[in-house]
Amino acid sequence: MTDFDIVRETVIKADPARIRALVNDFHQWQQWSPWEGLDPTMERTFSGGERGIGARYAWNGNRKAGRGDMEITSETSQAVGIRLNFEKPIRNTNQVTFEFIARPEGTAVSWRMTGQRGGLMALMARVLPMDRMIGKDFEKGLAQLKATAEA
Repeated sequence: MTDFDIVRETVIKADPARIRALVNDFHQWQQWSPWEGLDPTMERTFSGGERGIGARYAWNGNRKAGRGDMEITSETSQAVGIRLNFEKPIRNTNQVTFEFIARPEGTAVSWRMTGQRGGLMALMARVLPMDRMIGKDFEKGLAQLKATAEA
């Protein structure tokens, strides 16, 4: 299996609590997630708590959006941890962490995803590294999170 670690960072001129509130509530992701626009008819299901640990979000969409679910597994004032499970197009489970660090110029926000690629995904890694596949989505998502939090 091939381990991967993708991370992107930005500085947002908003309080860490404001930004964390946009991340720890899956209902808010439609405002900033880079994948929400992939399928206008995507089915969404929310379960567990309203937000924070135990909150769950499942989606089922077209070929681009795929199918999967997320669950918030940890939360502190400085970080939110999420288990991300893809069912389609390829099965895989990854760990996602958002970190929020107050700085004089705003809040430093990092979005990290770690996991392993086995089987077909490991072969694809030789041609198309995960960072190249997902990195631009993280950059787009952070830009949209920044615009949302600063509005």
